[in-house]
Amino acid sequence: MIYAFVLFVTLLFLPVPLFAQNASSADAAKTANPSLAQKDGAASDGVASAESIPPGTKITMDNWQQFQRFMPDGMVALFQGQYFWKMPPDVSMEVGPTVIHPLPRNFLAATEKYSSQVKVVELPDGGLTLKDYRGGIPFPNPEEPHKGWKVLANVWFRYLPRLMVDSYGYGCGVNSAGGTNCFAYTYVTHQFAYNTDASPDPEVPKPDDKYFTEWFMMLEPEQQKYTTTLSIDYADPTRSEDLYVFVPALRRYQPVSTAARCAPTQGLDATPEDYHFGLDTNITQMKVDYLGRRKMLALINATLPEEKFPGGYDMPLGWPTPSWGKWQVRDVDVISLSKIPAKAAGYCYGKRIIYVDAQYYAPLWEEMYDSNLRVWKFEAIITHSIDVPGIGMVDSTGSFAQLMWDVQNNHATLSADPASGKPFYVNEQAPKEYEDIPRYSSPSGLNLIMR
Repeated sequence: MIYAFVLFVTLLFLPVPLFAQNASSADAAKTANPSLAQKDGAASDGVASAESIPPGTKITMDNWQQFQRFMPDGMVALFQGQYFWKMPPDVSMEVGPTVIHPLPRNFLAATEKYSSQVKVVELPDGGLTLKDYRGGIPFPNPEEPHKGWKVLANVWFRYLPRLMVDSYGYGCGVNSAGGTNCFAYTYVTHQFAYNTDASPDPEVPKPDDKYFTEWFMMLEPEQQKYTTTLSIDYADPTRSEDLYVFVPALRRYQPVSTAARCAPTQGLDATPEDYHFGLDTNITQMKVDYLGRRKMLALINATLPEEKFPGGYDMPLGWPTPSWGKWQVRDVDVISLSKIPAKAAGYCYGKRIIYVDAQYYAPLWEEMYDSNLRVWKFEAIITHSIDVPGIGMVDSTGSFAQLMWDVQNNHATLSADPASGKPFYVNEQAPKEYEDIPRYSSPSGLNLIMR
C-alpha cells in the first residue's frame, strides 16, 4: 500500500501504459507459466506431514524442497533460482507454532448479526458488488456462486484499526547492480464506514460516505519532502477512489486522474493498484477465480528491522533474516484476479494471484502477471501484530513490511512500517493531533501542509 506513493507526483506527467488484459483460467495460466505451477508432492523423509511442519524446523537451501508444498509458487521460484532475484545461499527460515489471534469481539459480533443479509449483486457491465453490508466479515463462509469474489470482498472489508499512524516508514528501491534509492515517509489512515471498534452496530452509511482515507507524506529525500497524497475510498464500492496530491513547489493540491493508476512509480516497483497494504483496486471491476485452500508458510507478527537498510535484510534479495521471527503454517485461500472485459483496456496486470490468510483475510503473498500473462512481480507481505487498546492482539494493523521483486526488470522495492524503532500508533495510542479529520481526511487539509 504505502511505499509506492514515494514519487507519486510523477504520475501527473506520465502516460498510461498501453497494457491490455488477457484474462484466462487458472489452468491456462499454469500452462503458459509451467515454472509457477503449484508443487503438490508429499514432503520427503517424513519431515513434514501433509498438514504441518514441526516447530523448530529450519528451512535452508539444503532442504527447502521437502517443504515446497507449503510455499507460494513465487517463493518456490526464488528457491529454484529461476530469475535474477533468488534466495541467498545462507537463507534460514525457522518454523514456529501457528498462533491464531481471534478477530476483535465487535467485528465478530457484527459478522454474526449482519453477514446473513449480505448479498452479491451482478452489475450491468459484468462486475459484482454487494448489498446490505453493515460491518464485520461480509462472507464468513464463502461459497459458490462467486466464491472467489466473496473472498476478495472479505479482503477489502477486513478488520483494520480505525486509526493507524506510522511515524516513520523507510524503504529502498534496489537495482541489479546493488544501487539503492531510499526514502522515508509518514502516513495516517482513518476508517469511517463499517467501523466496529467502538460498537458492533455501526451506522448504515449514506451513499456518499467515506469508507477509508490514507494520508501519506514524504520525509526524505529532501527534494521530495512534503509531497503528500490523500486517497479516499467510499462506502459504496462501485464509486471510484478519489486521489489528490500536494505539490510543494506549487503550495497547493490537485486531483490525480484515475487513468494514472497503472503508471509505475519512478524508480520503484508498485502502481497505485498495489497500495492499501497489498491491494487497492475497485473490487466491483474484478473477475475473481477461486483456486482453492492450502497450507502456506508466512511470517506473522514479525519483529521489523531497526537497523539502517540493508541491516536486518538478507541481501541481495532482501529476504527476512532469522531475527525477524519464526514462520507459521497458515491456511490460505488462493484467488486469481483480472479485470472484467468492460474495464480491461489499459490495465496493468493480466492477472494477480493473492494468497489470503483464511483467518483474518489479509494478503500474505502475491504474484503479478503482465498483460501477456508473463510472470512480472512477486510480493511478500510480512505482518507485525499490535495489541490494540481495548481490543487485543491484532495481526492486520497496517504495521508490516512489503517486499516486492520485479523479475522482468531485475528491480526490487523493500520497505518497513515503522522503521528504525520509531513508534507506530493505533486508535487511542495515537497523539490527539491525528484525530483531526479535516486535516488528514479531506483535500482541503492538504493546503495546511508547510503552514
